Amino acid sequence: MTTILLVDDHKLVRQAVKRALTDNGYDVVGEGGDGEEGVRLVNELNPNIVMLDITMPVMDGIAALKIIKSSHPDTRVIMLTMHGESAVVNQAINSGASAFMTKDSPMAEVIDIVHKVAQGELISPSIAKQMLDTGTSLTPGPHELPEAESGILTKRETEILQLIADGRSTNDVGNDLFISVKTVKNHLASIYDKLDARDRTQAVLLGLRTGIIEIR
Repeated sequence: MTTILLVDDHKLVRQAVKRALTDNGYDVVGEGGDGEEGVRLVNELNPNIVMLDITMPVMDGIAALKIIKSSHPDTRVIMLTMHGESAVVNQAINSGASAFMTKDSPMAEVIDIVHKVAQGELISPSIAKQMLDTGTSLTPGPHELPEAESGILTKRETEILQLIADGRSTNDVGNDLFISVKTVKNHLASIYDKLDARDRTQAVLLGLRTGIIEIR
């Protein structure tokens, strides 16, 4: 079984990706929140694949990638990025990255790329750069989500979903916005209904994919 280490400072992203990977038969052996922790976990766990965020505290993904590939040359690394970071593509590829994907990629695409990397394939630099420059998917098709209609969520619902994406708890959101926890839960129920999401993790991923919110 292919073993995978997830390294990203955004917990909800890790949770969503982990769920998709485990549902598709991959073994997620560990999670890290910064580049330094990622390097340590690679040394401890020796995973087949590392999914590594580019922008992280303590040590960024490019620096971590170089250390990982120098000590574990057979470990394949998939870089996770947000749009607008194309300047680092060539640097990461030259340092040994196998593939790139954006954090708001559909889960079907995530699994497709992981499968290709597990089989030893590389996502070409030209495709990676095109994806980062245009914000398009590597494998567009029926799994793509439709773009959200303008105003699908109210201003307050968008605000709440953004805070959830930032890692705030229900109680935190209530305190931040000076509203009751019950009101927050009512707004979340409305958000789930409008986005056709089963829980907050899926709502955040759908919000990211459709551009309603962003990772900050």
